[in-house]
Amino acid sequence: MTKRKIKVLDTTLRDGEQTPGVALAPDEKLKIARELDDLGVDIIEAGSAITSAGEREGIKKIVDENLNAEIISFARITKSDIEPALDCGVDAVHLVFPSSDLHIEKKIGKTREDVKDIVAEISRYALDNGLTVELSAEDATRADRGFLKEVFQIGLEEGVQRICICDTVSMMMPEQIYDLFSEFAEIIDVPIAAHCHDDFGVGVANTISALRAGGSEIHATINGLGERAGNSALEEIALAISEFYDDDFETDLKLEKLYEVSKVVEEYTGIPISPTKAVIGANAFAHEAGIHTHGVLSEAKTYEPVAPEKVGQKRRLIFGKHTGKHAIENEIERIGLDASDSQIDKIFKRIKDLGDRGKLVTDAEWTAIIDDVMGRSLEEVVTLEELTVTGGDTVTPTAAVKIKYEDREFIEAGVGVGPVDAAINAIRKVVSGISNISLQEYHVDAISGGTDAMVDVVVKLTDGKRIIDARGSSEDIIKASVQAMLNGVNRLLWDKKLSEGEK
Repeated sequence: MTKRKIKVLDTTLRDGEQTPGVALAPDEKLKIARELDDLGVDIIEAGSAITSAGEREGIKKIVDENLNAEIISFARITKSDIEPALDCGVDAVHLVFPSSDLHIEKKIGKTREDVKDIVAEISRYALDNGLTVELSAEDATRADRGFLKEVFQIGLEEGVQRICICDTVSMMMPEQIYDLFSEFAEIIDVPIAAHCHDDFGVGVANTISALRAGGSEIHATINGLGERAGNSALEEIALAISEFYDDDFETDLKLEKLYEVSKVVEEYTGIPISPTKAVIGANAFAHEAGIHTHGVLSEAKTYEPVAPEKVGQKRRLIFGKHTGKHAIENEIERIGLDASDSQIDKIFKRIKDLGDRGKLVTDAEWTAIIDDVMGRSLEEVVTLEELTVTGGDTVTPTAAVKIKYEDREFIEAGVGVGPVDAAINAIRKVVSGISNISLQEYHVDAISGGTDAMVDVVVKLTDGKRIIDARGSSEDIIKASVQAMLNGVNRLLWDKKLSEGEK
C-alpha cells in the first residue's frame, strides 16, 4: 500500500507567537525558521505581515534566506492583509475567513453572503498576484457544514490550491473530527489541512483523526505553543505518525532533531517546557522508581515506548527515595568506578535518607555522595571569592562577583528584577566566559519555618551534552542561589576534566 505524503505547516512563528507573553525579534524568528527548515517542515507560517514593521522585517529575513520550506503569511480576507504579504515576498498566504455564524455576525458584523463574496474577491486577488492560497475556515467546527461547502467551492472555483479546516477553540472530539474530515475529503480534490487547538487536551488526537479521515496536511507548533491552551504539538504528532501510522503516512521530518528544535524555541520564547511534557520534556525518558530503572536497564522497551535517541533525547536515571540498588550499581559501573557491596549499601542508604526527608537528590549531590563514600575528592574548579549585592526601592538591584577559575580571576556585575536575579545574572556572565554552561531552570525547592528559615534552591544547568540538577542551601536566598549555581558548574567542569583525562 502506498503511503500518503503528509505536509507539515509549522505555525510556531505565528500562532505560537500569539502565546501570551511571547514576542520574537526578527533575528530570533529567522533562527527558529532555520531550525524548522532543517527539521524538514514543508511550510513555515512566518507571521502575519499586516501586524507591524518588525513582523514584516522578520518575514523578509526568512524569505531572503531561501529556505527549502514554503514561506506563508497569515492573512484575513482583506486586500490590506494581502498587500504587505506581497511586499514581503512570501510564497503563499494562509487566507482565513470566519465560518461560524458566531464569528460572522458578532466578530465582523457581516452576513454569510458577504463572506462568500469577499472570499471570492480576495482569493482571486491573491492568486492573480502569484500567491499560493490556502483557504482556511476559522471556527469551522461550529459552522454550518452546508455553508462551509459553499465557501470552499467558491475558493476552489477561483483556483485556491489548499483548504484548511480549523478547530479554533477545540469544539470537537476525535470521532467528530473524523466524521467532519471524512465528509469533506469525499468532495474536495485539493489537499485538506487540519488546524487544531488544545483547549480540551485533544489537539494531537484530533489532528491524527483528521489525517485518518483523509486530511493530508497538518498545522502544528513546536512545544504546543499557541493561544490559550496552545496548538497541536508538532513533536507529538510526528512521533505518533512514526510509531502508529508508519504504514499509512510519511513526512519529511527528521525526528532526531525534535528535541534540539524544541530547546531553541524554549530559549527564544521564554516559555519553559514542563518536565512531564511528552516526547521533549526533561522527564520523558527519566526513571527513578527501582522497578522501572531495573526494567529499563535490563530491556529498554519495558518502560520506554521508543528509544530516546529517536527524538534527540537521552535517558536519565533519577536518584531518590524510589531508587533501587540495581540502578546505583549500573550508574557507578557506567562512569567507570568499581564499588564494593559495602559502598553500594552506604550510597543506597544516603540516597534513601535524603529522599525520606522530602529532598530531591540532585545530580551534584548524587556524585558528591559517590565521591564521599568512595574516597574521591571533587576539586572546586570554580570558587567564589567575593559577592556584593545592592538594591532598594529607588536603586536597580545590582550584584558584583569575583570568581576564581584555575589561576584566573573573573569580576562581573549583573542587574535584575531583584537581588537574586542580579546575582544569578552576574554568575551567568562569568560562567559564559569559562564554558558554554547555561541555566535552564531555577526554583526554590523548600523553605523551613522559623526566623532562621533555611532556603533550598535547585537549578538545572546544561553544557549542551548533559543536563544536571544542583542544590544550594542557606538562610540567605541569595547565597543559596549562588551556591546552587557554583555546585552545578563545578560538577559539570570536574566531570568534563575527568572525562578528558581518561582520554
